[in-house]
Amino acid sequence: MPRLTTENVAAAKEILSRYPRPTSALIPLLHLAQEQDGYVTEDAMVHIAELVGTTPAEVLGTCSFYEMFKLEPVGRYMVNVCTNISCVLMGSESLVEHAEKRLGIRLGNTTADGMFTLEGVECIAACTEAPCLQVNYRYFTRVTNDGFDRVMDDLASGRLDDEVPPHGTLARVRQRIPEDRRAGAVPPEGQSEPVWMHANESATAPATDGGAP
Repeated sequence: MPRLTTENVAAAKEILSRYPRPTSALIPLLHLAQEQDGYVTEDAMVHIAELVGTTPAEVLGTCSFYEMFKLEPVGRYMVNVCTNISCVLMGSESLVEHAEKRLGIRLGNTTADGMFTLEGVECIAACTEAPCLQVNYRYFTRVTNDGFDRVMDDLASGRLDDEVPPHGTLARVRQRIPEDRRAGAVPPEGQSEPVWMHANESATAPATDGGAP
């Protein structure tokens, strides 16, 4: 299982430079690892731990907390069908059954060709557009059985490559912050308290009569 590539190590160091403490960069570094391999490998977590100065167990603890990170290989396309109340009322149970038949797999599995992984998920915040699903976290709404088939056909043929990149890719353009636009990454212990924190101290301080009790 691969560690981060030389190119991604350079990207990781640039990401680390944005944060006052290295461990604050765990989530974007996990995204970087998942973009590289399609899921977060054990070796990548060890490498991230080395980069931020923590333990692999802490990296795993962060990674395993979030549903978006996968610890095992998944398909090129992660198909998440919403199974929450709004979508259920609009037919997502039937959509799941159709999806399983179309792909030839049950929820939680990946097709033999490694192309599709099918999962049911909780609310994905598109309730007015139910039933809905995501492919690699890109939305498809008001999905009918025929509409599902069209999306799968378009993905398999490459017609949606510009819209839906392989699993793990959050964006096609990596964020870059020019040196002259950075606010400065200063650890909390190196910060002075801002003036506004003391602006009301005189108004809230208990009154004294200036004399002895």
